[in-house]
Amino acid sequence: MGIIVQEQPGLFHLQSSGMSYIIQIVDGFPVHVYWGDRLRHREPMADLLLHTPATAGLDRLPQEYPQYGSGDFRTPAYQVELEDGTRITELKYDGYRIIKGKPSLPGLPAVYTENEAEADTLELELKDAFSGLKVVLLYTVFADRNVIARSARLSNAGGQNLRLLRALSASVDFAGKSDLEFMYLSGAWAREGNITRKPILQGETRIDSKRGMSSHQLNPFTALVTQETTESQGEAFGFSLVYSGGFEAGAELDSFGSTRFSIGVNSFDFSWLLNPGESFQTPEAVMVYSGQGLGEMSRTYHRLYRTRLCRGTYRDEERPILVNNWEATYFDFNADKLVSIAKEGAELGIELFVLDDGWFGKRDSDNSSLGDWYEDRRKLPDGLADVAKRINQLGLKFGLWFEPEMISPDSELYRKHPDWCLHVPGRRRSEARWQLVLDYTRKEVRDYIYDSLAAIFSSAPVSYVKWDMNRCLTEIGSADLPPERQSETAHRYVLGLYELLERVTTEFPHILFESCSSGGGRFDPGMLYYMPQVWTSDNTDAVERLKIQYGTSLVYPVSAIGAHVSAVPNHQVGRITPLDFRGDVAMSGNFGYELDLTKFTDEEKETVKRQVTAYKQIRGLVQKGDLYRLKSPFEHNESAWMFVSEDQEDAVVYYFQVMAVPNAPWRALRLDGLNPELEYEVQSGNSGEKSIHGGDRLMKLGLPLVYRQKDYESGWFRLRAIRSSKAYGLKDQYNSTIGER
Repeated sequence: MGIIVQEQPGLFHLQSSGMSYIIQIVDGFPVHVYWGDRLRHREPMADLLLHTPATAGLDRLPQEYPQYGSGDFRTPAYQVELEDGTRITELKYDGYRIIKGKPSLPGLPAVYTENEAEADTLELELKDAFSGLKVVLLYTVFADRNVIARSARLSNAGGQNLRLLRALSASVDFAGKSDLEFMYLSGAWAREGNITRKPILQGETRIDSKRGMSSHQLNPFTALVTQETTESQGEAFGFSLVYSGGFEAGAELDSFGSTRFSIGVNSFDFSWLLNPGESFQTPEAVMVYSGQGLGEMSRTYHRLYRTRLCRGTYRDEERPILVNNWEATYFDFNADKLVSIAKEGAELGIELFVLDDGWFGKRDSDNSSLGDWYEDRRKLPDGLADVAKRINQLGLKFGLWFEPEMISPDSELYRKHPDWCLHVPGRRRSEARWQLVLDYTRKEVRDYIYDSLAAIFSSAPVSYVKWDMNRCLTEIGSADLPPERQSETAHRYVLGLYELLERVTTEFPHILFESCSSGGGRFDPGMLYYMPQVWTSDNTDAVERLKIQYGTSLVYPVSAIGAHVSAVPNHQVGRITPLDFRGDVAMSGNFGYELDLTKFTDEEKETVKRQVTAYKQIRGLVQKGDLYRLKSPFEHNESAWMFVSEDQEDAVVYYFQVMAVPNAPWRALRLDGLNPELEYEVQSGNSGEKSIHGGDRLMKLGLPLVYRQKDYESGWFRLRAIRSSKAYGLKDQYNSTIGER
């Protein structure tokens, strides 16, 4: 395993325990040969490229980093403008290098290794002799994961300036594959994570974000799948971009039945000036192969992102159960009100209190004070430190909301520095939520934000930060950049954000940072590198959350998915659902509450106590176990998923029914991921009833369910393996069916 090189005929075989990726140099061009299930390496392997006639030309050659203008008329991976205005370059192979482990990407988040044995990296060096453009294609193959991490580094080794017009991270030509389908996550604010799947027809199928952020509308993730691919069977080729700005991803089916896929920074309104000696590093595209369906693709992403993208103190720690005061109080609170909610939380077993928006400047509504990061002594006469101390004394940690990338026109900061926002001189400054976007391309702006946050973190015992970003970028220009670099602003904004996040999270490693962008507007791998969890959606309705959390799990680990119980009628859709149903949905992520705990009845308090106690027992499984999606809320009135420990001896199953069904048939829920040779004690989390079932039976015949004719029904089950022969004796003691509510 690793990287095997055949100097003649210039073949590179990247091999993991279950996957192969093969490149061959043909007439100086790196050509894509194969990506799929692991192949045994043999001598020779040049005959693998049988599908491409030698005289076909570039338009039929399956390339690794294609160009435009010299015979290939499909979508290119890059485009460069020379000083004379021409845009023709021709990259040819110029050598290679193999590195043990995985190098970091300067200024950019990326997956990583903890020791060299985990991966090998191939650097393919390409050069355009005329312009001096050099490109290094980076491929990291992980030994025990079906993962290729790809990026490109473009350098100007010539004597004249070059302007990048397009610089994507990865391009893959699937020669002869004309029956692939295109899967991605679509939506809008409050309805993120919708799974969209459609055939790739001749021409181009494309998604992108021009919003300066990864966006609610389209996530920087795509999978190409075969028509027969399901959760548990068929091929899936996943592409996930480790980037938090505008992106593009597209698949182009040509007239010869080949599909070209490419992904990277959005080339719309983008250019980058490369002076002689300068380089540009593209963000990383993480490519995952599964020959066993979407479920295995997702679990590969989950394990990788949870342990080799997320970093810091909280990467491996179980996340605390929190209560957030936002939907309880909005902007109307004082110190005593906050402490009263925290006091109720302490009695219910909650571990963290989060003070949301409204604690700073003169922030009584959305229309002021962003940028004025100092305590509002009208609401908190003794400051944050006093509130935090009082909450800590109750046994809860203290967390705080910020929106550090924004500035309100009605703020002391804006009155002092009106040029610190993104803007174009003489043009209207478009406001959204009465706010503008700070210009993070400017060092003095980033320094001000860092100093403001550091002052708060140093004066109050803050253990958690919700880092929000509530609008897209408009008037994308910077007063600090010259005219020839204005089209670099959007990407430089993201680089500036990453620099600040690296500084803040390194300086305050004890703080658990959660990313938020009006919910899931910036749920992407770039943010996970700095913040190991994300507020998944501002929509807390349990029925809607079934879809949002299910879709998001297609690529992102459950440990990253924030999920809270909120009040009813729900503040986003007005729906009334039972507290048990809301709890079961939220316990399928990073669990918490977003409501006024002081308004609970005694019966509701007892329900919450049971939920909190149960989640503390299973959160290790939920946050770190392997996820198996059993029933899709996009296809059924029912939804179900389960979490299984690595040794397959422990599992928890969740089942949901949205609407009651008249004269319902007998039901059994087929499980997955268990050891067919083991017996499992199955206990209902609702009734406490127990039974014994074999892993084979649970996966083939299913777990029997007792139907209740009620809307918004849910149930969960804990499974523990029983290895001794006593398992068969115990069967007689338990009922063979398990009840639900």
